[in-house]
Amino acid sequence: MGLAGVKREVRLLINMIEVGRRRRQAGLKAASARRHLVFTGSPGTGKTTVARLYGEILHALEVLERGHLVEVSRVDLVGEHIGSTAIRTQEAFDRARGGLLFIDEAYALSPEDSGRDFGREAIDTLVKLMEDHREEVVVIAAGYTTEMERFLATNPGVASRFSRSITFGDYAPEELLHIVRQQAEEHEYQLGDGAQEALLRHFHAVPKGPSFGNGRAARQTFEAMVERHASRVAQLPEPDTDDLTLLYPDDLPAAR
Repeated sequence: MGLAGVKREVRLLINMIEVGRRRRQAGLKAASARRHLVFTGSPGTGKTTVARLYGEILHALEVLERGHLVEVSRVDLVGEHIGSTAIRTQEAFDRARGGLLFIDEAYALSPEDSGRDFGREAIDTLVKLMEDHREEVVVIAAGYTTEMERFLATNPGVASRFSRSITFGDYAPEELLHIVRQQAEEHEYQLGDGAQEALLRHFHAVPKGPSFGNGRAARQTFEAMVERHASRVAQLPEPDTDDLTLLYPDDLPAAR
């Protein structure tokens, strides 16, 4: 899958944490593990899923007490009045104690035209909390690559706290096909004659702009095929098992 490079990066980080833990148990000095991360990439590339697994692994390694994931965005952290942002940010951080705080579209905390925006206060509060409670919470900030570069430049402490970035690349058409096959198997459908080839052509033809959904696009394609399949099979007087389970090229939605 498209997560191969991501898995290598996370495995390297986990190995550092695990060996550091064993060195401390042996009375040796251990290198400081950089646990806070930046995930960059398009929506639907698996960032939240990997974050959840990362938390579970850190819990299994006894690095985090619970390993649960608390997902937040700007609206959960930024208040509308002076002083309310620090309170909201503190509350979100407290919910993540013992686990992982995942900030989706973190760059929204540092808009290009900041003006009187309270997003910077949320960032400043987070940086202090991450320093004061460094052993209790792991923070992952996620978003588009270019926008996240702006986020990291907003506060001198931000770049030092988030010292490792992991890029989630877009899925290739073959990988999107694999996701559709998984979805079909999970829902007891099968790809009929020509369907796999048609899906590959479809994913090659789909525009890959900023709003392209990647894994989400594969799931949406499968759902659209199931709907078109249902419209087709509903017209049959006595559909058999093949009729009820096989998806064909004609069930594919037209690429936009």
